[in-house]
Amino acid sequence: MRRLAWLAGGFSAAVFLAVYLLPEGILPLLGAVCALGALSGLLMKGDRRRRVLLAGFGLAAGLLWTGVYSSLALAPARALAGTEGTASGQVAGWPREASFGSSVLVNLRPEEGWTVPTLLYLDDPDPDLRPGDRIAFRADFRAADVIAGARTDYYYAKGIRLVAYGEGEPEAARPERPPLGAWPLCAARALEDSVARAFPGWAAPLVTALITGEDAGLSGGTYAALQRTGLAHVISVSGLHVVYLAGFLGLALGRGRRRTAVITIALMAFFAAAVGSGPAVLRAAFMQSMLMIAPLAGRENDRPTTLLTILMILLAWNPYAAAGVSLQLSFAAVAGIYLFTGPLNDRFTARLPRKPEGIWARAGVNIARFVSANLATTLGAIVFTTPLTALYFQSVSLIAPLANLLALWAVTWAFLGGLVVALLGLALPGLAGVLALPVSLPVGYLLAVTGALARLPFAAVSTQSAYLKLWLVFVYALLLLYLLGRGRKRPLVPVGLGAAGLCAALVLHAASYTAGRLTVSVLDVGQGLSVAFTSRGRAALVDCGGTGAADAGDTAADYFQALGMSRVDLVVLTHCHADHAGGVPQLLERMEVGRLILPDVTPEDPLRQEILALAAEKGTQVLLLEDGAEISFGEAELTLYPPLGSGDANEAGLSVLCSAGDFDALITGDMGDDIERRLVKYGDLPDIELLVAGHHGSKHATSEELLLETKPELAVISVGYNSYGHPAPETLERLAAAGCGIYRTDWHGTVGLTVP
Repeated sequence: MRRLAWLAGGFSAAVFLAVYLLPEGILPLLGAVCALGALSGLLMKGDRRRRVLLAGFGLAAGLLWTGVYSSLALAPARALAGTEGTASGQVAGWPREASFGSSVLVNLRPEEGWTVPTLLYLDDPDPDLRPGDRIAFRADFRAADVIAGARTDYYYAKGIRLVAYGEGEPEAARPERPPLGAWPLCAARALEDSVARAFPGWAAPLVTALITGEDAGLSGGTYAALQRTGLAHVISVSGLHVVYLAGFLGLALGRGRRRTAVITIALMAFFAAAVGSGPAVLRAAFMQSMLMIAPLAGRENDRPTTLLTILMILLAWNPYAAAGVSLQLSFAAVAGIYLFTGPLNDRFTARLPRKPEGIWARAGVNIARFVSANLATTLGAIVFTTPLTALYFQSVSLIAPLANLLALWAVTWAFLGGLVVALLGLALPGLAGVLALPVSLPVGYLLAVTGALARLPFAAVSTQSAYLKLWLVFVYALLLLYLLGRGRKRPLVPVGLGAAGLCAALVLHAASYTAGRLTVSVLDVGQGLSVAFTSRGRAALVDCGGTGAADAGDTAADYFQALGMSRVDLVVLTHCHADHAGGVPQLLERMEVGRLILPDVTPEDPLRQEILALAAEKGTQVLLLEDGAEISFGEAELTLYPPLGSGDANEAGLSVLCSAGDFDALITGDMGDDIERRLVKYGDLPDIELLVAGHHGSKHATSEELLLETKPELAVISVGYNSYGHPAPETLERLAAAGCGIYRTDWHGTVGLTVP
């Protein structure tokens, strides 16, 4: 079995190198070189000969196959990219709501070449399409390797090779019955509908996410809480769910039987297809299948061989899956569990009695073993996944071990109970509704636990901090030294040093933002604005909205909670557009907000009404500002200028000046240059050190008059990928001419400065 591991390992390593490092054009040449190098194994003897031959030919095959795949599979997509015209194909998924309209996966059928999986965007928010429909449409086709102006393999990793923006209504033809390949997706939708009928409205979205992976119904707050507590994996259908399913089927059908293995493997394959055939669930399905087949075939189930072989299969199907975060996290978690969970569990349970006497003693030992197994599994899984989450999500959940320990038992019952109720609801909806009530109990527990743990100040910490990056390096250096050490090992020493290092990193990180009289941070929220102020333990926030990957409310809450704060004393909204206020509901869910101030304009605005209703529910004091105001916090002071325009919310917004000693920072929201001139005339503005450029760098803001009046030394432009041309060249020229140092959140991330 280990021979196959050398071949699979070589193939997988070559694919990762080809996807991440090597130019596509040299892959055939490098593949040939590796094949020739592998022949050197013929000069060796014994196991070394086999290893060199297998690893070398594995490398050669991986490089050559990635080159062939890029040429054949991507060629039709590249030919269509940048063109506009008509196309036809078959719908391969259910439509999903998008920012504007909807999106649906379509398999295009070009005249020559491979099928082109295409993500089609439509203006209709709810098109009448289902998997298996034939569709014809006109669209503008774009390459799938560019998102928000940046080169990325995100879509390629998902198997999507083209993005199309539809024009007008597509023409669809529905077969009498869905084709065989669409049955799993149709079954998943039937289960989702059954869950929606049986469960209460508050429980149904989480149950749906647990059994099908469809998380569109989850509120942003629930999803953020799951991420912050390290429990997002429970709604990304993966190995955990497959293990539960296989275990349930084993109990129902009897273990160790060929019939059980055949039925379980078939149902796992159907389940994997129903939930989207993601790398994590495919990996788990393959592993469980091999685990059941090996003893029936009289073969040993070698874990490294199994893991590497499955990785090779997935990468052979789509080499660009190597760039997928879900695949990397899934295999990293399993590798950590294989290497560390067993030894950790043995150490945790070493002093437990093997045969305790008495009912209470046995119960105590069983509970201790259950806790030990869950804790060891969690710790094993995060050993290799933590660096990946720090890299891709710039965050590490410190509460994850505790959260998993408290929640995984409930996940088991919620998943299995939800699946049984959903299946029963297809035939007996009344009975399913009754059984859904007890199943809702663990669901409610999950929501309560994740919500409570997520609100803790240091539940998750941002690894954008240099101190926390150094702490991670320190922790893994300790782990390496511990593993390489000889003699009697004392785990409490590296654990204690790691904990002390974490405390030091958190203290230093917080001190870097709170040691001065005032700290100002223009948060990276994409195309939007959110400016955080801290002064002597007090916190204020001006605006909270944007188009970043995370909700702006989560970004702001993460910022303050990483400083040990659980309360924002003051939130000021310049106006109630989504790019300035869309994150406030989530911020109110995550943190206590003392006072909320916004202009008393546009009372009919839906977002304004939502914010005011939620503020009243949370007990937040609200001030609708008509005149100016001055508010002190810590050693700083906010001067709020009243609306100086009328009509559009941009022109009727607030302006904010933050002062601390000789330092002044000005925020003008989205007001245009005509309103800026009124602010100059009536605002009695001082010379300022920091200007947050108006309207994300629009050419109609940050006027020359404002710059001449305030003479800013630094300017920060809060901007993300957009179609408006922000920041405008004219604005950049005016700022440069005024002698400003210019910073942009799309280039520099969160921009902060501290006033001593």
